[in-house]
Amino acid sequence: MNTILIGIIVANVLISYKGFNDLAFFRKYEFHVGSIRSGEQIRMLSSGFLHVDMMHLIFNMLTLWFFAPVVIQWLGTFSFVLVYFGSLIFGSLLTMLFHKNDYSYRAVGASGAVTGVLYSAILLQPDMMLGIFFVIPIPAYLFGILYLFYSIYGMRAKNDNIGHTAHFGGAIGGYLITLIKEPSLFVDHTLMVVLLAIPIFILFVMAKLGKL
Repeated sequence: MNTILIGIIVANVLISYKGFNDLAFFRKYEFHVGSIRSGEQIRMLSSGFLHVDMMHLIFNMLTLWFFAPVVIQWLGTFSFVLVYFGSLIFGSLLTMLFHKNDYSYRAVGASGAVTGVLYSAILLQPDMMLGIFFVIPIPAYLFGILYLFYSIYGMRAKNDNIGHTAHFGGAIGGYLITLIKEPSLFVDHTLMVVLLAIPIFILFVMAKLGKL
């Protein structure tokens, strides 16, 4: 198993666990628009290693565990790291774009980075199948699309502390970085390139129409 992947997971577990038990630490490094706009840009990175609770952490790390090896196999370790951290930053940037005037907006989670890895893996290996609850088979691309539609619901509901906007930024990051690294995907997996762009397109249409 790739040591870089293990290191990222361990970092998420340790930092999140610290945040579970130390509210001051959690507040210091979470994504908070007011603090970021006052100069604490480190939060745009550090918030990606904090989670709301154990289930949030487990879900993100399991998703990363399943999909990261595909990216590593196809693109190599360096490009995997680029996809992971590039998606994390894309997620934070999109969150700032959508919430720049909401100084009280807070969010945490590796979801942006993980969604970027998920999208990258699906682009590279679109015939993957997943097992919902480890039983019900579902195409990986459908899971990815539904995951982002769930994120739209979360953005509209605004009833948790999860960075749903970051999911989209991460997806865009993983999508673009992978296509830049492997432009042949436009020809080899044209349908998948189009399908995975649909929820991203819908997001921006909804934002333009003021539906979020």
